Amino acid sequence: MAAENSSGPAQRLDGREVAPGFAAIGISAFTTTREVGSFGLQSGEPVGEVFARWGALRESLGGARLASARQVHGATVVRHVPGWTGWLRADDADGHLSPLPGTAMAVTIADCVPVFIGHRNGATALLHSGWRGTAARIIAEAVDLLAKENAPAVELVVHCGPAICGRCYEVSPDVYAALTGKSVDRPTTVDLRALIADHARALGVREITISERCTRCDNDRFFSHRAGDTGRQLGVMMAEPR
Repeated sequence: MAAENSSGPAQRLDGREVAPGFAAIGISAFTTTREVGSFGLQSGEPVGEVFARWGALRESLGGARLASARQVHGATVVRHVPGWTGWLRADDADGHLSPLPGTAMAVTIADCVPVFIGHRNGATALLHSGWRGTAARIIAEAVDLLAKENAPAVELVVHCGPAICGRCYEVSPDVYAALTGKSVDRPTTVDLRALIADHARALGVREITISERCTRCDNDRFFSHRAGDTGRQLGVMMAEPR
């Protein structure tokens, strides 16, 4: 079942781009699109409308526990265990891990990469990986934590969802150096999803797919910070109760 760093065609249903490879192991994983509206609490939209979307999302997931966080472009991954209900908004984290089925997790994105990670035993992790998180190897943190949940890297499914593509994402020389370890003397483009896939492969992950969608190129479908949008879509993941 190896699919190393391959582009994965994603099914698109009801304002969602469904991440490939997860349904077969009992996991729901998708990215929302513009047509369902913004989930950003600082997007300038009426807060009540944004909260209503979050509530509708939770209901669409069967009223599951829903975990999110105040994202800070770091490498902290929060581990969520059962014992609570409703919608949790954790402090200062860019990754979520659920060792057991039944907890939904969400990250807000506009150009950064939503990274979906799952195992057939129901352990899941969902990451918001911008350039800082990618440079800090947030994926390594998640993969290491999943290994402690009897979900070794070699058995994981990883998908990098809709994000800004390598053609559209130009960064400064210092950011390029932080990401690649190479020096350049002018702004240069970089492909975050390809780097994340490389990091995952180096950790032993075999099944890796990448969405064909670019938030900037497909700005009619997705919010893009670099296109001037203040709206945010969500990456959402949940292992179905079993």
